[in-house]
Amino acid sequence: MTVITTVEDLKAIYGDVSEASTAKVTPFLTPAYRTMIETSPFVALATVGPEGLDCSPRGDRGAVVRVEDERTLALPDWRGNNRVDSLLNIVRDPRVALMFLIPGSNSVMRINGRAVVSVAPDLLGSFEMDGRHPRSVVLVTIEEAYFQCARAVMRAELWNSERQVAAKDLPTPGEMLKAAKAGFDNETYDREWPARAAKTMW
Repeated sequence: MTVITTVEDLKAIYGDVSEASTAKVTPFLTPAYRTMIETSPFVALATVGPEGLDCSPRGDRGAVVRVEDERTLALPDWRGNNRVDSLLNIVRDPRVALMFLIPGSNSVMRINGRAVVSVAPDLLGSFEMDGRHPRSVVLVTIEEAYFQCARAVMRAELWNSERQVAAKDLPTPGEMLKAAKAGFDNETYDREWPARAAKTMW
């Protein structure tokens, strides 16, 4: 197996970065970048900690984050599986990366920065969904903001409804759990999951 082990060898293969690829990077949200992010209902949050890396999906009804100002984003932590992998990482290493997807758009927004986990009562109280509030809010200080080349989303045909995979052709959550843990009651889990999720969405 031939592998690349030096920066010089890697650059020899890929060449120089285009002007557009570097010009689009800003240390704050431009008005256009703000519009893109405020339109996104989904973000993947990448964090790093002593145990390694984590990438967590976050979604919301409407904008997934709130733009506090041109350098700050607020991401409410709604109900999940209580593993809190992302939050555990952030309190030990503040470096984060976010990738926003916008249904129907081939452009992807990316943010690199540093984050803290806040439980300030007034901040928690400023977020409400179906009468509930998040238990914490991740505040992200932006260091880099830019949009990603659209080729990846275009190649994947991500928004092409004809490419959607039918649920019957995929393993259910219960089946995946049973494959990971022998003897797991997958049928009960799958039967009860929709009602449980509906009651604990926020």
